[in-house]
Amino acid sequence: MTAPSRLREGRLADTVPRLLAIASQRLGWAPDTFWHATPADLMLALGPTDPGAAPLTRGDIARMMEHDAHG
Repeated sequence: MTAPSRLREGRLADTVPRLLAIASQRLGWAPDTFWHATPADLMLALGPTDPGAAPLTRGDIARMMEHDAHG
C-alpha cells in the first residue's frame, strides 16, 4: 500500500497533525472527545489491525527515525 502523495512528501513529524485531524473527522469525534482520548482509544476506534502483521521491532523504529532525521 502506498501513501497518498500529499502525505508521502516531507517528514513523518510534519504529517502527524494532518493525520490526527483526518482521524478525528472520520471518527466524528468532537474536539473535547478527541483531545481526551488516549492512543489506545484511537486504536480501538479505528478498528482491528491485520492480525498477521508483525509488530515493529526496535530496529524498524531505529531505521524509521534515521530516515526521518535526514528528511
